[in-house]
Amino acid sequence: MLDISLMDIFLLPGEYFVGDAAFQVRTILGSCVSITLWHPIARVGGMSHFLLPTRGSAGTTRSGLNGHYGDEALALMCQDLQALGVDPQHCQAKLFGGGNMFPGRVRSGSVHVGRRNGEAARELLLQHGIPIATESLFGMGHRQIIFDISKGDVWSRQVRPSARELAAEVEAGAQEGVFS
Repeated sequence: MLDISLMDIFLLPGEYFVGDAAFQVRTILGSCVSITLWHPIARVGGMSHFLLPTRGSAGTTRSGLNGHYGDEALALMCQDLQALGVDPQHCQAKLFGGGNMFPGRVRSGSVHVGRRNGEAARELLLQHGIPIATESLFGMGHRQIIFDISKGDVWSRQVRPSARELAAEVEAGAQEGVFS
């Protein structure tokens, strides 16, 4: 999976990267979401690791765009792709993450942040006219992601919590008065 001939980039939450076929990009996602964009002819692509769908009413007026937010991370990636001569609408998108990290603590009828992130990513790509080639969203646990920009391949490994971890979450949620 890891190609040692490629320069390896590891994304922390709120970071994004755009580069050419000399790079592979990795991250670990819980409720966060990664959008990968890849142009098969130019062999240029990018990946984000965002925490929340949008900044909300605070806006971007003072501090500029911030990769912590899905809408702004996508805008940053699109700007960088355009600077490399790539039209983002000609890219293939793949979505990953949006896991439910605390299944025992979600109130009945509420939507956890991972689901909001995944649904926002789908909507953002639709608004930008970027087709989604595939996705691995939602479920329980975290994902390990590796994006090989030279080929456009993305490997995703979902690690679900053990039965013991789930039982501890349910117990903790019950003690805090959270009903699942």
